[in-house]
Amino acid sequence: MRPKVAVLVFPGSNDDRDAVWALGALGADAKLVWHADEGLPRDTGAVVLPGGFSYGDYLRCGAIARSASIMGAVHAFAATGGPVLGICNGFQILCEAGLLPGVLRRNRDLNFVCRDVAIRVERGDSLLTHRCEPGQMLTIPVKHGEGSWYADEELYAELEAAGQLVLRYAEDCNGSVGDVAGVCDEARNVFGLMPHPEHAVDPLLGSGDGALLLAALVDAARNRVLAGSASS
Repeated sequence: MRPKVAVLVFPGSNDDRDAVWALGALGADAKLVWHADEGLPRDTGAVVLPGGFSYGDYLRCGAIARSASIMGAVHAFAATGGPVLGICNGFQILCEAGLLPGVLRRNRDLNFVCRDVAIRVERGDSLLTHRCEPGQMLTIPVKHGEGSWYADEELYAELEAAGQLVLRYAEDCNGSVGDVAGVCDEARNVFGLMPHPEHAVDPLLGSGDGALLLAALVDAARNRVLAGSASS
């Protein structure tokens, strides 16, 4: 079965349709959901917050989008264990919304970074990385100006001990603390990463490594829908 995945659309989103295409190619029934909606489609199995420049990145990246009407439904979905993935601007929104730890700041050299990068899988036991092996290297593009993830020393140590630092850049990309490229929440069902897996699902585009992450999300969405069907 093709699980339903809600891809949110904010004013300024520009990777929403890319995400829909990539998820569809990997077996999902991806649906665009407008930021002003107050609920997710029935039987939603996962939620994706895509990349872009929501609300023009005014105030801070994601600072306005965190208060969009649809975010109440996202909070409720996540609270019940629903898989949620934020990509680039979506990662920023989830941090601003308090669904993920840390903050995203301006890149260390203040330049916009747009290129393929190598990232290392730190954990293979998460919903997002269960198709990968720990230590596996993935090639996935980045394109951001405010992607430097930051946490103070105490929080960083807590997250590392808890296994919430899921992905790292193989080499410094933007000044992120610990070269962190992706994190998850304590319950391990909300994820955020700055690289764009939706742009790396076909080797024709340079890499198919992003498919490993998005296919894992589709797996999680399918499992959630099937579990809901079994209990109803």
